[in-house]
Amino acid sequence: MSLFGTDGVRGLANKDLTAELALDLSVAAAHVLADAGEFAGHRPRAIVGRDTRASGEFLEAAVVAGLASAGIDVTLVGALPTPAVAFLVSHFEADLGVMLSASHNPMPDNGIKFFARGGLKLDDALEAAIELRMREPWERPLGADVGRVISAPEAGHIYVEHVISTISDSLSGTKVVVDCANGSASVVGPEALRRAGAEVIAIHASPNGLNINENCGSTHIEDLRAAVLEHGADAGIAFDGDADRCLAIDAVGNDVDGDHILAILAIAFSESGTLASNTIVATVMANLGFTNAMQSAGISVVATAVGDRYVLEAMREHGYTLGGEQSGHVVMSEFGTTGDGILTALHLLARMKERDTPLTDLAGVVTKLPQVLINVSGVDRAALETNTRIAQELELLESALDGDGRILLRPSGTEPVIRVMVEAESEVAALRVAEQLVRVITAELSLVN
Repeated sequence: MSLFGTDGVRGLANKDLTAELALDLSVAAAHVLADAGEFAGHRPRAIVGRDTRASGEFLEAAVVAGLASAGIDVTLVGALPTPAVAFLVSHFEADLGVMLSASHNPMPDNGIKFFARGGLKLDDALEAAIELRMREPWERPLGADVGRVISAPEAGHIYVEHVISTISDSLSGTKVVVDCANGSASVVGPEALRRAGAEVIAIHASPNGLNINENCGSTHIEDLRAAVLEHGADAGIAFDGDADRCLAIDAVGNDVDGDHILAILAIAFSESGTLASNTIVATVMANLGFTNAMQSAGISVVATAVGDRYVLEAMREHGYTLGGEQSGHVVMSEFGTTGDGILTALHLLARMKERDTPLTDLAGVVTKLPQVLINVSGVDRAALETNTRIAQELELLESALDGDGRILLRPSGTEPVIRVMVEAESEVAALRVAEQLVRVITAELSLVN
């Protein structure tokens, strides 16, 4: 099984993801990029950042050791969001970026993500080449040819200046609660919003290495909802551990997810003429209500597989300027190369200020269809595409929905699981269809004899 998933290498820190593995991956990445001509004619430089997990400290040391031993100069930027590291690779004209984070995963996990020159994620071919080159014999640089290591304490300030420069008006008069997930946005998230003019109440912004994502952030928004109501805020913003995504809460406590945020920004970009081809990129998990809202606004939707890397690929291939996921990953290619929760929050709040409209009303453009998601475990996921009985049942159930809902069957990429997602006019109807499909899938594909 490949080490690389859809978002780098992840695992239980110091068990699956060890210091030795981090060092080997870094050396292999240096060799692959050197052979690809990325370092030709100059001394290579890497930017290394991390989130606030305790394990990030020793993994950072291992990555730095690997890169410097391979002759790459390293600039340490400390605990910053993933999109900040991607931006800083471009800003410093570095050849490589490394982010140590497991995003929204619990604290014991960690991960390694590589960025190429310009802050772009490595493509599949380069990741495969890195894995093949691990632990190969190599000629080590000596003397002045080994990499040097410096720190860039100004890196966070540079990133904040960048994101606030992307909005034209002040957020003065806007009160917002920000849940920083005790992660890498704990300093720069509130700072960016305050610098933009907002009144900011920050919660879960005291990382201690162990509390990242712990009952807080975008995966646990209960505290954020309570704080918005307590403080009478105009909105609440929830980041995840590495702040590459955000979700929101409106002033009356309603959830505002990635579908709502994408729709709000798509309409804003369309009105300003900055939505390339008047098209937005979303994944197949986007609610049908989102698609309907975009259709009503005259905006085309390109659907991709689940995962922000697939959204990014479609955007780069066709030159689209806005894309994202229901989970809160939003990519604005005019301003960044990856999902950026802080950037997204700024533009969402700026739209509220520009229109002098509550978030509740802006989000109301999307009328969500009830959605039911069931994971069917212990099944042969590889046989789904060729099973005629399931295909027949799927066709019958889709016909019965008559355009007022949709069905998505999605095999897990790593487990013997098939995910059944059904949207319909009512939750009862969606559950009925989902349970019928679960029965057929279990009968046809169960691995239990």
